[in-house]
Amino acid sequence: MMITNLFKKLASLAVAGFILLPGLALAEEAPTLNSGDTAWMLTATALVLFMTIPGLSLFYAGMVRSKNVLSILMQCFAIASVMTILWVVFGYSIAFGGEGAFWGGLDKMFLKGVGVDSLSGTIPETVFMTFQMTFAIITPALIVGAFAERMKFSAMLIFMTLWLLVVYAPITHWVWGDGGWLGGKGILDFAGGTVVHINAGIAGLVAALVLGKRRGYPTTAMPPHNLGLTMIGAAMLWVGWFGFNAGSELAADGVAGMAMAVTQIAAATAAVTWMFSEWISHGKPSVLGIASGAVSGLVAITPASGAVGPMGALAIGLAAGLGCFLASTKIKRAFGYDDALDVFGVHAIGGIIGALLTGVFAATALGGAGFGGEIKSIGEQVGVQFYGIIATIFYTGIVTLVILKVLDMVMGLRVNEDQETEGLDIALHDERGYNL
Repeated sequence: MMITNLFKKLASLAVAGFILLPGLALAEEAPTLNSGDTAWMLTATALVLFMTIPGLSLFYAGMVRSKNVLSILMQCFAIASVMTILWVVFGYSIAFGGEGAFWGGLDKMFLKGVGVDSLSGTIPETVFMTFQMTFAIITPALIVGAFAERMKFSAMLIFMTLWLLVVYAPITHWVWGDGGWLGGKGILDFAGGTVVHINAGIAGLVAALVLGKRRGYPTTAMPPHNLGLTMIGAAMLWVGWFGFNAGSELAADGVAGMAMAVTQIAAATAAVTWMFSEWISHGKPSVLGIASGAVSGLVAITPASGAVGPMGALAIGLAAGLGCFLASTKIKRAFGYDDALDVFGVHAIGGIIGALLTGVFAATALGGAGFGGEIKSIGEQVGVQFYGIIATIFYTGIVTLVILKVLDMVMGLRVNEDQETEGLDIALHDERGYNL
C-alpha cells in the first residue's frame, strides 16, 4: 500500500513537472525576440517601402504623358504619408487589433500597447506594425494607375482615406488577422494576392469606370513619355518584392529562402512569356512589355510564395505572363474601358491567377508545402481560394463604388476639361515636370 501511494505521488509530481517546466511539450513558452529575424524584417520593411517610393512612383510616372508626370509622383508620395498616419491611428487596430471575424476593433488605436517590449512572434511588434504599414501604403498607391491623368488631387486623398479604413484594413483582417473569417476557412495568401492585388485591381477598375475615359481615349495617341523611368521603377519593384514576399514569413528561415527563390523564378518567367507573346502578336518586343510582364509574375507569385516550389513558380509565371498580357491588350480593347496603366489587367488578373494556382501547386505532390489545416485535396483548396477571390471582388467592388459615387455627388471626382487638357502638373500643382 505504501509503495502504491509512493508511486502515485511520484506520478503526480512527474505530470506537474511535465506541464510546468519550461521547454517541455505542454509548457507555455513566452515569445522571445530573435535578433536575426528582427534584422531581416527591418530590411524587408525598408524594401517594401522602397517599392512605393520611389519604385511604383517612377514605374507609373514614366507611363503617363509628360504633362502629368509630377501629379503621379505627388499622388504616390502623398499616399505614403497619409496612409502612414491612418495606419497608426486606426488602420493597424482594425486589421490586427482583435479576434473578430470581420474586423479587429479599435483597441489598438494610436498604437495603444505597441511599445518597445511588445513582441509579434520573434520580432518587435513595432517592426511588424511598420512592415504591415508598407503594405497599407502600396495597395492604395497601386489604384492610382487606373485613373491616372484625370482625378482631382483633393478627391483622391479623401477616397484613399476612406478606402483604406473600410476596404483594405477589414479585408486584411479577414485574411491575416486573428479570427479572420477567410483565414479560418483555410485560404492561402502568403503575401497579399487577395489582400493587396485583387483588392487594388478591382478598386482600380471601378474607379476607371466611374471617372470615365480620358479626353480623346482611345482615338488620340497617349504614348508613355519616358520608358526609361518605367524600367527603373520596374527594376526597383522587382528588387523590393523580395521584402514583400520573403518578408511575409516574418522570420529568416527556410520558408523565407524559398519565397525569395520562387519570387525570382516567377518574375523572370512572366517577363519572358509577355515578351514572346508581344513579339508573336505585334512583331516586336517592347521595354514596356517586358517590364509589365515581370510585374505580372511578381503579382501572381505573391499569394503562393510561401506555399509552392520552383516548378510551381515556373507554371505560375507562365500563366501570369500570358494571362495578364491578354487582359491588358485584347480584353481591355474589346471592352473599351480606360484603365490607364493596366492596374486591373496586371494586378487583379495576376492576383486571381496566382490565388487560384496557389491552390494547385501548394500540393506536396507538386513540390509545394501542403495545404495545412483540414484541407486534404487540390480541389478543396482551389474551392477555398475561389471563395476568397469572389468575396474580395464583391466587397471591394461594391464598397469602392459607393465611396466614389458619394464623393462625386459631394465634391466631384474629375478635373474639368481645361485642366485635363493643360495637364495636372500645372493645373493642380502649379509645377512642370517636362524635363523628367
